[in-house]
Amino acid sequence: MNNNHQTNMTKTIVWLTAFSIAMGFLESAVVIYIREMYYPAGFNFPLVDIKRNIVVVELWRELATIIMLAAIGYLTGKTKAQRFVFFLFSFGVWDIFYYIFLKIFLNWPASVFTWDILFLLPVPWIGPVLAPCLVSLSMIGLTFLVLWLESKNYEVRFKLKHHLVLAGGCLIIIGTFVIDYLQLLFLGKNNLAPEKMLVVFKHYEPTHYNWSFFVIGFITITYGGYMLWKDTVKIKKETYSSIQKNSTTNATIIPKA
Repeated sequence: MNNNHQTNMTKTIVWLTAFSIAMGFLESAVVIYIREMYYPAGFNFPLVDIKRNIVVVELWRELATIIMLAAIGYLTGKTKAQRFVFFLFSFGVWDIFYYIFLKIFLNWPASVFTWDILFLLPVPWIGPVLAPCLVSLSMIGLTFLVLWLESKNYEVRFKLKHHLVLAGGCLIIIGTFVIDYLQLLFLGKNNLAPEKMLVVFKHYEPTHYNWSFFVIGFITITYGGYMLWKDTVKIKKETYSSIQKNSTTNATIIPKA
């Protein structure tokens, strides 16, 4: 990789980081306003009643946030692999700085094990703050793995098996976030309407998080990154060996006089 390309990639990462931090601030600002209205004494479980229109707007806002992060990844990436990991990188930085800004302005969370509403789509996700932050760090780590491979002139391609392993790990972790909601929903026979989803937590205080399954999911994601690294290096070695073999074969052919 030439110096100009490295310089351009560094600039890309710097601007992606700046964009994602700014997005994290915007996210925290919205949450600060909501908590000022509904949790003036500080956020905690069980949840209070929130107006229907506020919940609906929050759902659309979260969807808009994902679209914005995906768009910046698509626009800045030059290859399919870059577009994918730049989305992950932006998501990871955004999520981590969201909590950093909440800590700065609200002195919340009290610890990394404080429970939070993590996401609302398609159903509410809840869990300790540490869990999504670790997932975000894995997203950032995968991004730098891809960029490092490309800096060594490897061609990085996510194959179906890589996506399946990464998605499998993500689904296991997401399962740990949504299992409490699903249990409360079906055991209590609550309304499935989106604007009513938070009513499920009106009398609920989380006490136990399934860290065992989280670790399984996290290891699965890590293994997916290892598979990507191993396959990428292997392909280049096989290609190089094939070129060397062809060169040797051609060199042994003596043309007739």
